[in-house]
Amino acid sequence: MFLFLTVVQAIVAAALIAVILMQRSEGGGLGIGGSPSGMLSARGAADFLTRSTKWLAVIFVVLSIALAAMAVNEDAATVETTLGGEVAPVEDFDPLGGPGAAPAAQPAPATPTDDPLAE
Repeated sequence: MFLFLTVVQAIVAAALIAVILMQRSEGGGLGIGGSPSGMLSARGAADFLTRSTKWLAVIFVVLSIALAAMAVNEDAATVETTLGGEVAPVEDFDPLGGPGAAPAAQPAPATPTDDPLAE
């Protein structure tokens, strides 16, 4: 059921994007103002697009809430891995070199032959 609703939400999201991109970029969208003309006029088509945008947005939000509620009830405590080996324990390591840390290797002193600019 969760997978089905996820696919439905993806389809609704794609339809919502398509309907929004088909609308004209004019002020006063989303049903502000009306027109006495029918569905065949440019204004009637714009009214249809704004109504369909509203209902697609409502469906999208309802599906989002339903999927979030279903995801909370899923058993997410189990994590399956394909690793088949044992994990070695990590030794205690202090990057600042505090007590119990391994002594850091001292760099070897530079010789005159190592430095080409020291002539």
